[in-house]
Amino acid sequence: MVGMLIGLGQLSMPYAVESGGWISIFLLISFGILTTYTSHILGNCLRRNPKSKSYSDVGYSAFGRHGRLIASVFIYLEIFMALVSYTISLHDNIFAAFPATFTNFRNGHFPAAKLTAVAVAIALPSLWIRDFSSISFLSSGGILMSAIIFGSVVYTAVFGGVIDDGKIQMLRLRNIPTVSGIYLFGFGGHIVFPNLYTSMKDPSKFTKVSIVSFATVTALYTALAITGAKMFGPSVNPQITLSLPKHLLVTKIALWATVLTPMTKYALEFAPLAIQLERSLPSTMTDRTKLVARGLVGSTLLLVILALALSVPYFGYVLSLTGSLVSVTIAVILPSAFYLKICWDEMSKFTRTANLGFVVLGCVLGVLGSFDSSKLLVKELVRVHGG
Repeated sequence: MVGMLIGLGQLSMPYAVESGGWISIFLLISFGILTTYTSHILGNCLRRNPKSKSYSDVGYSAFGRHGRLIASVFIYLEIFMALVSYTISLHDNIFAAFPATFTNFRNGHFPAAKLTAVAVAIALPSLWIRDFSSISFLSSGGILMSAIIFGSVVYTAVFGGVIDDGKIQMLRLRNIPTVSGIYLFGFGGHIVFPNLYTSMKDPSKFTKVSIVSFATVTALYTALAITGAKMFGPSVNPQITLSLPKHLLVTKIALWATVLTPMTKYALEFAPLAIQLERSLPSTMTDRTKLVARGLVGSTLLLVILALALSVPYFGYVLSLTGSLVSVTIAVILPSAFYLKICWDEMSKFTRTANLGFVVLGCVLGVLGSFDSSKLLVKELVRVHGG
């Protein structure tokens, strides 16, 4: 569960604090508590209907075919937007990792894009893997890269001699919707939790697992947010690795770890879509034909994502949009709505009111955050491409 939660979100925590102000850290912690609760109620939904094995199954259990359809749409939307974010991160950090490669070109973005395309091409064969033990191995590599990034930031804070005199405001209220999207992106692993629940030897301990996992991740995010914001102040980059001093060896290690992270995540993120694709193919098709179809669809999707990521290289805005549009739905709105429908008869009035409140809160944050981040993204695109 920790491995599924920790990913790109940690890179932007210091930037989110700078954008929202120091008080927004309490928002980060509050979202950690809220999403811990929504993972717990997902477990309750699964206990109520043991036939449910996946997130979309819970949607079907709650609202029938419409519930499955809505859950599936947001699952695939999250996969797509997460892959776009990973590719933008890959592009930004590969440019920083090889600065000498681009200094002789008038337009640095073109050669950086070529090198990004090479990196994506190297990762492309992983989408053809059907052996989930191999995908799990790649996932473990991603967790290791995240640990290296966190360690690099802490090392820089202790030994790097970085001091920033710029002060971060206590609260920037107008930025809270955008910041909320970034924070929620870091807690949006709920689509996998039903699979974790059903694979546990003792599913009754799912809530304990959720509490420990979310507490660990929230503590890590909070420490990273405070450390990065304190080090770099208002000048902090949307990706903390791009703010680290270029001359330090630990910075090069962090950049390489950030470059490798997306390459280890592609197969894992694509797996739910690949499983659904294989199930939908005719049973008369051979395994080899299914493998080819799966690989071709995955390769085409990744190439489309590469083109989109290079066209919209604004990591912070895309991450915020993903969190506001998708993560808040996956992690807050739908779990509360499913729980209300499935377990209504065994709820107290307080629990019903609270979950209705969470649905409303999620909808408000989703609408405001999506609007603000979309507006900022369009404004940036017009500024760059229009100019």
